[in-house]
Amino acid sequence: MSALGHYLEEEGIATVAIVLIRPQAENTRPPRALFVPFELGRPLGPPSDAAFQKRVIMAALGLLVANRRPSLIVDFSDDDPREAPDPGWRPPIEPTTIPQEAADLAEAVEVELWALARPYAESCVRRERSTVGLSGLAPAACGDYVASWLRGEKRASPVADMSPALALRFAIDDLKAFALEAALTPGTRPSSRQLGDWLWNGTALGAALQTLRRDCLAGDDERLKTVAAFFVPALRVPPE
Repeated sequence: MSALGHYLEEEGIATVAIVLIRPQAENTRPPRALFVPFELGRPLGPPSDAAFQKRVIMAALGLLVANRRPSLIVDFSDDDPREAPDPGWRPPIEPTTIPQEAADLAEAVEVELWALARPYAESCVRRERSTVGLSGLAPAACGDYVASWLRGEKRASPVADMSPALALRFAIDDLKAFALEAALTPGTRPSSRQLGDWLWNGTALGAALQTLRRDCLAGDDERLKTVAAFFVPALRVPPE
């Protein structure tokens, strides 16, 4: 987007970008950019904080009236207020011993998803929304499909006009959203780091996705290798 800004400016359209990786912006030298020190994927800051997000947007738009120069990169003044952990937050389910064998892990994932179903439903009612739905499958069906891959079954795609590899990726995306939304317990404001630590270090689902990523990357199916890179965030991939 930073590079695209130059082409738009040549056509007389003023642009401003919100960037999360400052060195990348410094290399592409956008006409105007606001650097924000937030988590990747959250350019406006914490979810459900309209006042803070408006501040970010207004700071970015304010660059449109700044003195013209070849490239302008300005740092946003505040950190994400939700990065501080909430000491009162507790996971929606108690951590259990995570199996090492793939077949046992598949069963543990199915049990875990069943336990998360109620807190997820309550979270949806309370927040009146959900980001689950990318695959078009219900969470239980997503879990069943992912578990089949863990067992080595590699079934046909359960979604019409979608390859098995893409269906697996979208089912995994839905399961991650399902678990994280279930963890949004009432009266608490857990940081994204708290939620991530729980999902990737304390759940069978997190362990299963690490296993699937590793197995797919080690295989010879190029489609699976491509989508496997999205199963686990880069910051959560253990060092080899």
